[in-house]
Amino acid sequence: MDTVRIFDTTLRDGEQSPGFSMNTGEKLRLARQLESLGVDVIEAGFPIASKGDFEAVRAVAGAIRNSTVAGLARARRPDIEAALGALEAAVRPRVHVFLATSDLHLQHKLRISREEALEAIGTMVEFARSRCAEVEFSAEDASRSDPAFLAQAFSTAADAGATILNAPDTVGFATPEEYGDLFRALRAQLGDRPGLVWSAHCHNDLGLAVANSLAAVAAGARQVECTINGIGERAGNAALEEIAVALAVRPDRYAATTRLRLNELYAVSRLLSEITRVPVPPNKAVVGANAFAHEAGIHQDGILKNPLTYQVISPEAVGVPKHRLVLGKHSGRNALRSRLGDLGVVLAEDEVGRCYRLVMELADTKKDVNDADLLRLARDAQSGRDIPEDSVATEAVHGSVTLPRGNPA
Repeated sequence: MDTVRIFDTTLRDGEQSPGFSMNTGEKLRLARQLESLGVDVIEAGFPIASKGDFEAVRAVAGAIRNSTVAGLARARRPDIEAALGALEAAVRPRVHVFLATSDLHLQHKLRISREEALEAIGTMVEFARSRCAEVEFSAEDASRSDPAFLAQAFSTAADAGATILNAPDTVGFATPEEYGDLFRALRAQLGDRPGLVWSAHCHNDLGLAVANSLAAVAAGARQVECTINGIGERAGNAALEEIAVALAVRPDRYAATTRLRLNELYAVSRLLSEITRVPVPPNKAVVGANAFAHEAGIHQDGILKNPLTYQVISPEAVGVPKHRLVLGKHSGRNALRSRLGDLGVVLAEDEVGRCYRLVMELADTKKDVNDADLLRLARDAQSGRDIPEDSVATEAVHGSVTLPRGNPA
């Protein structure tokens, strides 16, 4: 299968989101974890932005040995010189040059013509390439650019020496069909030049960043720019962990893999959360607390018999210790037995019945029955405490799945 390069921009685009700023020491900690994860490229920052950002990029460049380290630069000579200076100690440096190509940005933000944009792209990419062996060019707001002009901009960048061409969906405007078609059209117009890599960079304003990134991969993109936990400007970037797992689970659809060590995904997610003090939403795919948690009785019974019934990948594969059977008002007796067994508690069958009824009684007033609660209720069940049988739902006729009040599916 083809290999998709993972370009992690947590330290640059991710850090630009409010509340996610990191100092140099924190960036170094995360960069080392990203290198251990196996990301191909670490975008360490925007060196011209501040002295602190310059120093952070320089520190990461000096510490990382197995991943490419990139520094962002506008298509301006001072930006590129700052990036080159910050990357001086990098084993594998990359200068990442960008310029907007949509008429909206050219006219209202940059206030330059298309001709001036092409001149800046050609001149600045050529300058960067004269000083650095690897140059990436990004056409900001590519998804809202005129297709013919966008192709012209990329052709200019490639002719000037850029070997990675990135077509960002900067404001999360595209749909998967549109974004995939964009890459097909660009590849058809420029041809598959030897050594040229197409890259996707998607934002999540409409909740489509991961879907758009995967559509780009299906259309021939072989680099994806993403962030841990999907952090980034506004609604965030495409989530690295979701893209990596999707490619791993669906090789039949994408015929592409990554070099990532998937079993380190959970650790790097938790490290970012620790550094930024921003918790991971519990329903976050792959790394959220509920990603491998099951409360519904039917689901719990299936998981106990074969985890694949309700999980597309094992929690251990992404570094989560194990799946979690949550005891709540939707749980079944099989989950109760399993949880008691994990705690080293063995009850007789009649005691299991009493304990289950006590758990259901507590679950009606509490969202989650924890281990301390369960141990106390198990002792109560052993001592003979009970509640009426008809106060809880009865067993399902098929197997031993319990159907409590409400729909457990």
